[in-house]
Amino acid sequence: MSANITPSAFEKEQIIGMMEKEMEYRVDMFNKLTHTCFNKCIESKYKESELNMGENSCIDRCVSKYWQVTNLVGQLLGNNRPPM
Repeated sequence: MSANITPSAFEKEQIIGMMEKEMEYRVDMFNKLTHTCFNKCIESKYKESELNMGENSCIDRCVSKYWQVTNLVGQLLGNNRPPM
């Protein structure tokens, strides 16, 4: 008694559209994170070809905070609650 339900062409188009929007959102978020943390943690004049320990630590903290804030905002918006 299994029903073979296949999405219509319109539903498939909607799904693909949602997937494209999700990908655009993720790429945009990655670009913003990269830009923000790079500008905050890396000096404008490069002295070495590799990141030093301070730059590595700064980037780790920056990325961690960026994701924490992004997740918090997403949760607040998902719950339709005003921020405290």
